[in-house]
Amino acid sequence: MGLPAISPSSPPLLHCLLPPPSSIPNLKPTANNTKPLSLLGRRSLILLSAAGALTPFPVDASAALSSADSPADVSVAVTDRVFMDFSLCPSYFNSDRPIGFDLAACPDAEPIGRVVFGLYGKLVPQTVANFKALCNPSGYRGTLIHKIFQGQFFVAGRQGRREKGEVRPPVNLARNMDSVDSKAFQLKHSRPGILSLCLAQNDDDEEIKLNPDYRNVEFLVTTGPGPCPELDNENIVFGTVLEGMDIVTTIATIPTYKPAERIRQFNDFAVFLGDERAQIARTTWDRPLRTVYISDCGELQVAKPSLSPSLP
Repeated sequence: MGLPAISPSSPPLLHCLLPPPSSIPNLKPTANNTKPLSLLGRRSLILLSAAGALTPFPVDASAALSSADSPADVSVAVTDRVFMDFSLCPSYFNSDRPIGFDLAACPDAEPIGRVVFGLYGKLVPQTVANFKALCNPSGYRGTLIHKIFQGQFFVAGRQGRREKGEVRPPVNLARNMDSVDSKAFQLKHSRPGILSLCLAQNDDDEEIKLNPDYRNVEFLVTTGPGPCPELDNENIVFGTVLEGMDIVTTIATIPTYKPAERIRQFNDFAVFLGDERAQIARTTWDRPLRTVYISDCGELQVAKPSLSPSLP
């Protein structure tokens, strides 16, 4: 019995693990050293097994990229697409504005452009279904972008009165059970162009939220330039911008109301004392100084679900 032959094609690791035959004392293939050879053979088999386990196997690069970009068991396939056209309405603040003024019929609208969103219907089906149901003339159309947090995100879909540019969800809108499912919060607000359902950042009045028929439909879009980790684990990411990121950037540059630092400090002190007027005053902060609104919206057909161009 002799040493197992090591061929030139053997992995380099074996040459490091197995000592050369000349370095082993009293190693001669004779009948007098059968026992040491048997011991050496067993050791060689062990070393060979270990080397085989350590030898790397081929890795699928696409699979590695997919697992690195998204958490396990998360489907980021774009199953649906919707569009939203955004415009400005200069006459919205006019004192002679008629009662029941509908933003969707603004007489002097200034178009900004169209944004196309891809929706993750496999991950959060009810959130996507409700969002699509509101992308119609009686839903988000004619509603304001009521908050712009510059360098972070903008918010639209506040509930209330249509003449104030707010949303009135249909009474038959399904209750969103995704909001109590932990997997709905796995995707993060890691880049600009993330579409998310507002839960923690929701701006609806408490009186509306206490209604047993209340349905949360307020949404936000991250504008960049960086991620918004403060939104993670509290709001539901359910889509991404497929087209029109330049429109999102344009909206993000619209000036907003920013109170002076002295007013902010006074307001913080009033909130500490429990003054409700201070909370009401805060609702005007970060409101755009120009009337930007959703002038039109609707669903686009998707022939086949596909991965989003860049995963969140």
